Amino acid sequence: MDKLSFYMRNSIHWIGITLVAFFFSLESCGDKKPAAQQAPPPTSVAVYTAETGNATYFDSYPATVTPLNEVEIKPQVSGNIIAIHFKDGQHVRKGQPLYEIDQQQYRAAVEQAVANLNVAKANLAKSQQDADRYTELSKQDAIAKQTLDHQLADLESSKRQVEAAQANVASVQTNLKYSSIAAPFDGTIGISQVKIGTAVYPQTLLNTISTDNPMAVDIAVDQSEIVKFTQYLKKGANTKDTLFTVSLPDNSIYPYPGQLYFLDRAVDPQTGTIKARLVFPNQQNELIPGLNANVRVKHDAGDTSLLIPFKAVVEQLGENFVYITDTSRAYQRKVLLGTKIGDKVVIRSGLQAGDKVVIEGVQKLRDSSAIRIAPTKPAGAK
Repeated sequence: MDKLSFYMRNSIHWIGITLVAFFFSLESCGDKKPAAQQAPPPTSVAVYTAETGNATYFDSYPATVTPLNEVEIKPQVSGNIIAIHFKDGQHVRKGQPLYEIDQQQYRAAVEQAVANLNVAKANLAKSQQDADRYTELSKQDAIAKQTLDHQLADLESSKRQVEAAQANVASVQTNLKYSSIAAPFDGTIGISQVKIGTAVYPQTLLNTISTDNPMAVDIAVDQSEIVKFTQYLKKGANTKDTLFTVSLPDNSIYPYPGQLYFLDRAVDPQTGTIKARLVFPNQQNELIPGLNANVRVKHDAGDTSLLIPFKAVVEQLGENFVYITDTSRAYQRKVLLGTKIGDKVVIRSGLQAGDKVVIEGVQKLRDSSAIRIAPTKPAGAK
């Protein structure tokens, strides 16, 4: 029993020493834990003070060049094309002959109609003489009243026959006139769709002609900008704060400015846009129908627009944010962007002049991140 007691006392002693060592180890580890969870150091950032500036820029709108007037040339009578009086792509004048359809059948029809008219006139003259003679005889009671009535009816019929013959002459003369097709207005004619000898019928497409100076340029304007464009329209050609120019497909700028011509009567409910038409001079025929270009609307807001460097903007899920700062932290703020001007961008809402905006170190920040503002770079330094 003494040995057993001795072993038991020794076991309890070692268990006690082990527990003390274990708790001492835990206490030592507890001393190191705060050091492992220390907050990260503040992010070094550079800031920019938002300020108003000269916001002269161009709003760009996709555009399509279109003629002010364009028509398809189609015949109104049938026949074979016997002459073409222009070259494809030629500038033509109003009334200039373009196509000629074989006129033989139409001339023959006119001659026949004229002959029928002459016959009708001769019958009318005979009926008129008979009516005059029977009228005199009737006054002397030399003929029956019925005979005079029949003759007067024949006279009236002869008059109607003359009128019908005259209408027929006018009809066939119109067909003869339609066999020669002329330009309806000054403009440029396209590539002929038929050749000499082609048989054509009413509504056969022969060609297309369009005006070329001035030329229209159409753009789609969002309904939110209708008020602005209505003001442009009221100011007319003498606007001082706007100027309409065209950027051509090769990125060159068309040298002649344009004028807002009209706004369409209604907004397209499918797109929420309204068509705006501008007019540009086109002496050199550089603006061709169907050409895709961009209309640039010059906007000069003077010193009233708020500008910040574009690199300060962070896009998240289709929305734009910047980080503004106090002396120790950066806070995320949603902004509405305007037009980019060089390396800066117009801020329409979300900031005020004097706000300090982070422009370097933006990608390392989260809302309410601790920051350290780096020394300001000298003016002109990159």
